[in-house]
Amino acid sequence: MYLYFKALHIIFIVTWFAGLFYMPRLLIYNTEAGSKPEEAKKVLREQFGIMMKRLWFGITWPSAILTLLLGLFVMWKGGWFEIFATQTWLHIKLIFVVFLYAYHFSLHVLLKKQLKGVFKYSSQQLRIWNELATIFLVAIVMIVVVKQNMSIVWGILGLLLFVIILMSAIKIYKIIRTKKKP
Repeated sequence: MYLYFKALHIIFIVTWFAGLFYMPRLLIYNTEAGSKPEEAKKVLREQFGIMMKRLWFGITWPSAILTLLLGLFVMWKGGWFEIFATQTWLHIKLIFVVFLYAYHFSLHVLLKKQLKGVFKYSSQQLRIWNELATIFLVAIVMIVVVKQNMSIVWGILGLLLFVIILMSAIKIYKIIRTKKKP
């Protein structure tokens, strides 16, 4: 039975991340709709609002809750609570998971604001915010798979290098996008 719950935990992690990856894209598109003519802006924002609500409340939130509940069950049934004190990798992973939930809540706040017509951030700022889910995913998966075989120093350096590459890619994409505009 334990393995079925573990499999479900992984499945809901995947669906949760699908929402975490797609929601910022919708926030970006909704923000960019503000530069369209009034009629198009109204139609686009109405459609994006529907899409965002369905994604967030129909997929992302339920997946986040089930991920947490199933994760706690897997830790309990797998004996992880007993070895928790001796496993540094597990502490680091759970710290990243806590920050991932904080990121989830930040997207919830951004969604609520946009649904009320408040657009505080530019599409470029949202593009950068969008990549946090990727950073969390890479960090958590590397920690879980590599565990004690990874040096903390090399892990941090690898993550920093990944972040630098990711942010450089965003910057390059912005340059390319800007050059394509008439």
